[in-house]
Amino acid sequence: MDILLATRNAHKVEEIRQIFAPLDFLTLIPADACPGLPEEVDENADTFEGNALIKARTLCAASGLWTLSDDSGLEVAALNGAPGIYSARYAGPGCTTADNNRKLLRELAEVSDRRAQFRCVIALCAPDGREWTVQGICPGTIARECHVGGGFGYDPLFIPDGYDRTFAELDPAEKNRISHRGRALQNAFAAWRDLFTQ
Repeated sequence: MDILLATRNAHKVEEIRQIFAPLDFLTLIPADACPGLPEEVDENADTFEGNALIKARTLCAASGLWTLSDDSGLEVAALNGAPGIYSARYAGPGCTTADNNRKLLRELAEVSDRRAQFRCVIALCAPDGREWTVQGICPGTIARECHVGGGFGYDPLFIPDGYDRTFAELDPAEKNRISHRGRALQNAFAAWRDLFTQ
């Protein structure tokens, strides 16, 4: 069964492939391997679920393939859930990951409440118009400085509950097991396994 992944982010593609590896009957096709798809999708919803569905619907319609999309971000308690859906562009248009991390550290410089969570919503759209969503949440705290390691985005700052290291410092397999995207994909397996095997 072919499933189009509505992303050109190599990090996300690899993470999804690792988690889906046990379902070896699925062929996961990244968006950049499918010619003729829109380069950009206007993600103008005000929720992660809305944005995930917009991407999945758009690329499903363009490709005629079952399409899986996700939208995710960081929600910080002391910032009333910010950066939320604006996580990727928190420091403004054209910002880098480092810019976003610096802004977050500035915003929390005098804040003792460091609670945060990553949220991921995964949408699946079928060519016949059916669609489903699941979500995964990983609670944790924000470190007071960046910790060098792997990962991407806010990984150098996010310490998941039960750990003393950031996502960036964890082994990729361990991170995938507990991450918001990992948990959302595990929920997707449970919810959609029958669909995948039909």
